[in-house]
Amino acid sequence: MGIRSALSKPLAKWVVQQQQDWMHRPADAQNRWLKTLIKRGQNTVFGRDHYLADVQTVQDFRQAVPIRDYEDLKPYVAQVLNGDANVLWPGKPLYLAKTSGTTSGTKYIPITRESIPNHINSARDALLNYINQTGNSAFLDHKLIFLSGSPELDQKAGINIGRLSGIANHHVPAYLRTNQLPSYETNIIEDWETKLDRIIDETIDQPMSLISGIPPWVQMYFDRIQQRTGKKIKDVFPDFSVFVYGGVNFEPYRAKLFDSIGKRIDSIETYPASEGFIAFQDSQTEEGLLLLVDSGIFFEFIAADEFFSENPGRLTIEEVELGRNYAVVINNNAGLWGYSLGDTVKFVSRDPYRLLVTGRIKHFISAFGEHVIGEEVERALQDAMAKHPETEVVEFTVAPMVSPAEGLPYHEWLIEFATPPNDSTVFARDLDTRLTELNVYYDDLITGAILQPLRLTSLPREAFQQYMKSQGKLGGQNKVPRLSNDRTLADGLLATLKTI
Repeated sequence: MGIRSALSKPLAKWVVQQQQDWMHRPADAQNRWLKTLIKRGQNTVFGRDHYLADVQTVQDFRQAVPIRDYEDLKPYVAQVLNGDANVLWPGKPLYLAKTSGTTSGTKYIPITRESIPNHINSARDALLNYINQTGNSAFLDHKLIFLSGSPELDQKAGINIGRLSGIANHHVPAYLRTNQLPSYETNIIEDWETKLDRIIDETIDQPMSLISGIPPWVQMYFDRIQQRTGKKIKDVFPDFSVFVYGGVNFEPYRAKLFDSIGKRIDSIETYPASEGFIAFQDSQTEEGLLLLVDSGIFFEFIAADEFFSENPGRLTIEEVELGRNYAVVINNNAGLWGYSLGDTVKFVSRDPYRLLVTGRIKHFISAFGEHVIGEEVERALQDAMAKHPETEVVEFTVAPMVSPAEGLPYHEWLIEFATPPNDSTVFARDLDTRLTELNVYYDDLITGAILQPLRLTSLPREAFQQYMKSQGKLGGQNKVPRLSNDRTLADGLLATLKTI
């Protein structure tokens, strides 16, 4: 047993013991954090604007601080980007995490000196919980792959700016640096195809034991290794025993990924976001992810079916019910106040609080982390039709093709035309170009050769009508989702074609 493996076990035991208080007294932890946040934030620009000094109760807080998205936060972020201090949180942020927006394009999410432990320690504790429960710590003595974004950071107003995964790369503990791969020089390569080949060059002959990354990117890594070696991953990396993932729904990838590996291995699911590390899988036997109620975040929850009402109810952790979908709202020590993550979760346990991530409050595609939203696909289609004025569309939907028979994955646009474009190839190209302009992450995936340009599937007339009828959803109150993060609707439509 190596030194890392040996030392990790008492540390893991200590961390899990420390968790017990807040796991089983979550309301106390949340109340402490609400008081701390209000006290620290009351003399900021935001705090003065919202009279935080007068807030005494949860009800006072709800009246003072409205639910907001990035559009509402943007004026404060603009002051931060201008170099102002004490805007959302005392001082200046340590980082701004660059992430994909919805109506706002690129978002800049503050990470402060106080909030960085939420991101770094939570990732560490996910591993330590696993070690404590399973006794498997040997993976720490071998090589660890973290498939992440570039750790190169830009700077504006004295603040470092980069992708969250790249920022986190700068905070990997020193004791893991010597067995972390890929190298910094490889990690900063922007083109994914080039970067992937270099990662394989660096790792293929190494004793890899843990691999962490977004499932589709990991699958591409596995596919490329199999092309080079003709072997299952278990035969290339016999020490590989732990897979850490998060960011997208794992289920579409699970079967193929484990088939590529050639054996079952343990996995650890995490729920990180640029805005905060929300939860992690603390048990290999219990369902759900442990909500981190003592990590700098005061949580609120809104029933998903009430979210878009005029005055939706805001619930504390004590007030949520099992089995109901909630939109997640956070208030944290990075200066996010009443901030809607856009995610929906469902609680499966209240002692401790464990949850499942069930989706987004709006329809979206994020099979590869691109988070393409309805507004973007509708705008892209509208602008493409303006370039092809002869085109008339009856209905459409968009779905990811994660594992095509050949070639890279892509987005499939299924469109029922009343009048098709004169040149469908040019139309599809214009559609794809416009979408890359509207969504920075989709553009990154296309230019990095992670996705190929979209494919257009023209459907016959009444295809959508027949599908909705087959689902018992034919009627004015039922709408076809503009986009989905799986192929349930797309495959259903294609299956319906056989009956038309």
